[in-house]
Amino acid sequence: MTPGPVEAEPRVLRALSYPILGQFDPEFTRLMNESMELLRHLFQTNNEWAYPVDGTSRSGIEAVLNSLIAPGDRVLIPIYGRFGHLLHEIAQRCGASVIVMEREWGGVFDPEEIAAAVKRERPDLVAIVHGETSTGRLQPLEGIGAACREVGALFVVDAVATIGGVPVETDAWQLDAVIGGTQKCLSIPSGMAPVTYNDRAERKLQTRKRIEHGLRSGTDDSPSVRPVQSNYLDLSQLQDYWSPARLNHHTEMTSMLYALREGVRIALSEGLEERFARHRLHERALMTGLRAMGLALYGDPGCKLPVVTCVNVPDGIDGERVRERLLRVFGVEIASSFGPLKGKIWRIGTMGYSCRQTNVLHLLGSLEASLLREGWKLPAGDAVQAALDVYDSA
Repeated sequence: MTPGPVEAEPRVLRALSYPILGQFDPEFTRLMNESMELLRHLFQTNNEWAYPVDGTSRSGIEAVLNSLIAPGDRVLIPIYGRFGHLLHEIAQRCGASVIVMEREWGGVFDPEEIAAAVKRERPDLVAIVHGETSTGRLQPLEGIGAACREVGALFVVDAVATIGGVPVETDAWQLDAVIGGTQKCLSIPSGMAPVTYNDRAERKLQTRKRIEHGLRSGTDDSPSVRPVQSNYLDLSQLQDYWSPARLNHHTEMTSMLYALREGVRIALSEGLEERFARHRLHERALMTGLRAMGLALYGDPGCKLPVVTCVNVPDGIDGERVRERLLRVFGVEIASSFGPLKGKIWRIGTMGYSCRQTNVLHLLGSLEASLLREGWKLPAGDAVQAALDVYDSA
């Protein structure tokens, strides 16, 4: 029950065992097309381009930023946790001139504040984390995309922690490019990063497009600006690979595509609204149980990320020893955090297949027992009963 990776859905694990097909086998290219259509529904978009980048979630972030940031571009990054700093570092490595907005960890930005900065700074691109797992906060995005379009900026969103568990409305919120993750709310093993982007982003890609020399038909297709530095993470080349042209780029991760297709299919068959409501229910039961135990939740409750609950480690308690006992004795894994929060909070994930009643109740009972063993006084039994009250009322 960490903020990722989480338990893989059993049907996804079964899909991983399917026989290997060649990447240009008509049956496999049909699966590629099906996966793209499923991803469009998941991202709630009509974008033509919605496909996975082969690699962990960070590969998707690197692919989008490397492809859409040309050296010298002005990039605005609002930071309110660890992974905002990651976007900053990647943008710098792309040669961007980065403008940073920072918020103290535990809160988020008012979208109007970001919109005002966009109009003032007039960047080429704005990049932000939607769900910051390091602090358990959810950044509202409505209105930022409209401000970006006013000044001609691209709006890129890291939705690795939220896709499949929290609404990500790509078209309605005017998001130009969105990166998702498999190992969190989709309950697929880490190894693919689904992305989507619109025509505005594609136009930027086309100015930087370069076909590999060994694949060219003899024409000089040198871009007018510096091409994407990475070959593997070049969205313009990946786009050709996923297009009807099927221009060879790399050997597709066949088994992972089976897993992605199955995981997204499961999410959509549950229904996105029903899935979001399920995550909210188990979040409510978990928070109610933790409070009944006498624990204090970390961060601004007005912007809590529904799929990650952060808990202050009580004074006098060795948080790492509690985590070790939970894992060794009870088979439950939760996380600490990073930077200024390392050792000060526990982070508990309720994501995807791991987000279910038996897990929440087992975690509450195990945490209560572990804290009692550490000598912390608490009302024994109240946590599980409080969570059961939430479930009974639902």
